[in-house]
Amino acid sequence: MRAFLASAVGVACITALAVPFVLPDGDATATAHRASPDSARVAVAGSTRTLPLSPAARSAVRAVDAPRVKPFSLLGVTWNDATAQIHGTVQVRTRSVRTGLWSDWKDVEAHTDDTPDAGSPEETAPGVRGATAPLWVGDSDGVQVRVSPTAGRGRSAGPPLPAGLRLDMVDPGDDPDGGYDSGNDGYDEGFSGFGGYGGFGGYGGYGGYDGYDGHDSTDGVPGDSPADANNNKNNNGNDQPFEQSDNSLAEPAVIPPISKEETIAETGRGPYIGGRPRIITRSGWGADERLREHKFVYTKTVKVVFVHHSATGNDYSCDESDAVIRSIYRYHVRSSHWRDIGYNFLVDKCGNIYEGRAGGVTKAVFGAHTLGFNSNSMGVAVLGTYSNERPSDAAVRAVSQLAAWKLGLFGRNPEGTVSLLSGGSNKYRKGIRVSFQVISGHRDGFHTECPGDQLYDDLGAARRSAAGLQGR
Repeated sequence: MRAFLASAVGVACITALAVPFVLPDGDATATAHRASPDSARVAVAGSTRTLPLSPAARSAVRAVDAPRVKPFSLLGVTWNDATAQIHGTVQVRTRSVRTGLWSDWKDVEAHTDDTPDAGSPEETAPGVRGATAPLWVGDSDGVQVRVSPTAGRGRSAGPPLPAGLRLDMVDPGDDPDGGYDSGNDGYDEGFSGFGGYGGFGGYGGYGGYDGYDGHDSTDGVPGDSPADANNNKNNNGNDQPFEQSDNSLAEPAVIPPISKEETIAETGRGPYIGGRPRIITRSGWGADERLREHKFVYTKTVKVVFVHHSATGNDYSCDESDAVIRSIYRYHVRSSHWRDIGYNFLVDKCGNIYEGRAGGVTKAVFGAHTLGFNSNSMGVAVLGTYSNERPSDAAVRAVSQLAAWKLGLFGRNPEGTVSLLSGGSNKYRKGIRVSFQVISGHRDGFHTECPGDQLYDDLGAARRSAAGLQGR
């Protein structure tokens, strides 16, 4: 997604609206098709509330003026037709719970370029909505929004705004029970005695959710994952995603790091593979597993890591990273109506790595991050906006460590190139083969500013570092 830009502009008259209403299916329970197995950790309560955008007086502007709402921390604007776009600007200002002061007006990126593939079940499912990029605003209890269409030439009107515009406000809920701290280098007290851990197979196969112990045989195809070995017979050798039942097991809050040598011994992959980095699991950041679809979708392999920025802004602390991710998850699932969070992994400014879409950190999980190229790829989002601000060294280092390990599981050279079959994007038509660097930016497959100029410029260093961590 393109970055949001902060700017101070004059305050406009905005139509006043009533108190927000809760989404129809509620937040305390999930609908039947989204039911999933119980998590080892207590599900974290959160909420999504919406307000319709109404016409402002004597103009084509759509607006919300809600000076008093229940607290929320992330917002975005959504609309009925997921294939439609906003041709115009989206601006917001919010009131801080802590200070009681209103922020300056900020521009929200009007398009979210991190999306499911066109025509996929996720993109065509009932209720799927178009959406702006989400914006993290911190604890807020007042909001004003205005959406202004692009002016036409001369006396002609510009393209109309899409129908069904509404403001979605996300409360991420509290951190998981047990007080897990994303800055902690180990488990919290409640997880310190997790059976000695014992690698992936030591507690029933975390990461594969199907008992994979790191030593299953494959069909001999270089780079095949455990999912490949178990499912190539169902995949017919093509790039199409395939679905498996949700057999998820209890997971710890953190998967601890291990060395390159330990990774080779545990997985049987090598010699070119990085040590497994420390990964905060979905349980660790407090994912409410009742929200997502209950089955997992996989592709054959991982050929490319696409790097993104979340475009949610840089006004967050690392102590808030869990809440930011819970908010993005809820925005993708409750507001856009995707099956799960779109990214496979996320990285914060302190270099913490987080599991994203469910299905197993070792597997080729089919994501919703790079339109046209979600098959056989992995999406990593660095929390923040990096068009003008440089990412931290810790964040870039974490991307390198994650790529060195995950690409090593599939036999990929981080400094190499591979080809992907386009599913159709605004840059490459459907059905053509496109060559990518194994670590690419989102803009390499889609006309977008993502992952921002500053982060994109660091990808060369990330490739070199990841190759070095693999021992190349």
